[in-house]
Amino acid sequence: MPIGERAAVLSGIGQSKVGRRLGVDPLALTLDACIGAIEDAGLSRDDIDGLSTYPGGMIAGAPGFTGAGIPEVQDALRLELDWFCGGAELPGQLGSVVNACAAVAAGLARHVLCFRTVWESTAQGGGSRRGIGVSSGGGGGFRASGFMQWSLPFGAASAANWIAMFARRHFHEFGTTREQLAWIAINARRNAARNPGAIYREPMSVDDYLAARLISTPFGLYDCDVPVDGCTAVIVSAAETARDLRQPPPRFEAVGTALRGRPSWDQFDDLTTMALRDAARMMWERTDLRPADVDVAELYDGFSFLAMAWLEALGFCGRGEGGPFVEGGARIAIDGEIPLNTQGGQLSAGRLHGYGFLHEAVVQLRGQGGERQVPGDPRVAVAAAGGGPLASSLLLVAD
Repeated sequence: MPIGERAAVLSGIGQSKVGRRLGVDPLALTLDACIGAIEDAGLSRDDIDGLSTYPGGMIAGAPGFTGAGIPEVQDALRLELDWFCGGAELPGQLGSVVNACAAVAAGLARHVLCFRTVWESTAQGGGSRRGIGVSSGGGGGFRASGFMQWSLPFGAASAANWIAMFARRHFHEFGTTREQLAWIAINARRNAARNPGAIYREPMSVDDYLAARLISTPFGLYDCDVPVDGCTAVIVSAAETARDLRQPPPRFEAVGTALRGRPSWDQFDDLTTMALRDAARMMWERTDLRPADVDVAELYDGFSFLAMAWLEALGFCGRGEGGPFVEGGARIAIDGEIPLNTQGGQLSAGRLHGYGFLHEAVVQLRGQGGERQVPGDPRVAVAAAGGGPLASSLLLVAD
């Protein structure tokens, strides 16, 4: 009998409409995705006995960062739950899916519905930029605490600033260039052109990339992901239920959640990488598969450098070799050595905050990618999310 994450399969996927400033209630988006995932798995609401989400519906932060929590979804779907979990202190957004795997493996639930909702585009639209960095959410004074008390006085109010400093260190140590980093964004746009649901599909050249306004050196506009409204849902089920599902589900081969360095945005032991180094290492420690076995990589690109850092951490290229590896785009193209972010990633398809990568990994393993389908019947996929001190990765295998 399989143990650990191998006791779980990914039985269903669902996604709401995704777009810019949809003006749709975030709970409605959540329910669309959740019901879609249940139907995709061939289950009914009566089968769902677990719920898991990141970060939940009660966290403060940028407007639209969260759209629904456990109580709202349970009540709206009239679910009877044996287990549930939601919270922000997880190893990245996909930590909520890892939690679901653990619950299934422990016998606490058989079918866990996992979801992530964002509606940042509507919440931060209308000409207002309040909350895109850090805000108290109201009038009056704001006194920073924790990490922010040291970064805000220097104007570093956003992850764009913090991740940019990691990128600058990588540039300094390894000679990485903006012209090389450009290919993460160009590849995403090239793939988005084949995805009818992507936000930005028009062609992009290196010159287009370099001409865009700078956001936080070395990041320009096209290094930053695209805020959208939308929800993605997946169902994690006990492996023994596979024969009862609508279609053969990919199984979880290994997960990575480790944080072996300092839990800090600016005091990590290697400032050319982040916690994703440890998550990737842990994942490979839990399987006999190797990077060469992976057919498709769906890697977090909240900022372009994060995808490059994941490529290095996961062993698709050596430490410091990310720039030359992605240069020219051939190795990371859909028909390349390691197809990367086949739906367009968050840089062009829209910021679904990690969950979109897991959804796309399943689409590719099922052979349902349409024009963006990776050739050659892919059987192994990695989905990874997170930056700074938060990271998790999932290795999926289609049997």
